[in-house]
Amino acid sequence: MKTVVITGSARGLGLEMAKVFKKNNFNVVISDLALDKLENAKNILSNIKSDSEVLSTICNVTYQEDIDNLIELVNKTFGRIDIWINNAGVNQPNKAIWELSKEEIDMIIDVDLKGSIVASKLVMNYMLKQGYGAIYNVEGYGSNDAMMLGLSLYGTSKRAITYFTDSLAKEIATKNLNIIVGKLSPGIMITDFITNALGNKEKIVLDEKTKKVYNILGDYPDVIASYLVDKIINNTKNGVRINWLTNRKAFYRFLTSGFNKRNFFK
Repeated sequence: MKTVVITGSARGLGLEMAKVFKKNNFNVVISDLALDKLENAKNILSNIKSDSEVLSTICNVTYQEDIDNLIELVNKTFGRIDIWINNAGVNQPNKAIWELSKEEIDMIIDVDLKGSIVASKLVMNYMLKQGYGAIYNVEGYGSNDAMMLGLSLYGTSKRAITYFTDSLAKEIATKNLNIIVGKLSPGIMITDFITNALGNKEKIVLDEKTKKVYNILGDYPDVIASYLVDKIINNTKNGVRINWLTNRKAFYRFLTSGFNKRNFFK
């Protein structure tokens, strides 16, 4: 039975992807920082009818030791890691770059960028010994070079994630390894992530212009997760980008927004 590991998966997109994998009979490993949220997520997943199992554990992706322990625990429990998804992330406070403290800068870069890089390195070493596997990194605002006040550092980390993932996929192709590396582009998700920064330490107040764009282009994470997981399960290509909010879809949303009214902020 195949096994998937998803970081930052006690809620939001991570949890929704875990649900879909569980329904597809994958052993599911979820990890996060808050034990109470992890226990709640595990209960939700355990209630999904499937022959597969659920494993949950605390993991701070900014600590290599935690990632090492997670890999060791999964190997001890299930003996394999078929898919690893670097999903853990924090949002940026609505501030200009020069207004951010050193601690805030460190946290955003350590979680959103370094966490994925270090985890990819460690999981690659595991999968090289295993002889197969797939790693997916989650893109975000800034991956396509978009810029706006209050998301500059977050966007910097996500643009770097895109480059890093492409580079890792290129290295794998060059060495002709039996491992897949890809990018997940979920678009705009309507979760508490968009109104909370630094792991719920600070609230973000969205202006009306931003809300309008989110209402047009946004989707709930369960909808996005179903699409992403289906593509992941059926993907056999290295270097793939699985994109939910395509340019064509975004154009259609704006074109029909006049009569297709949506309000996620009621």
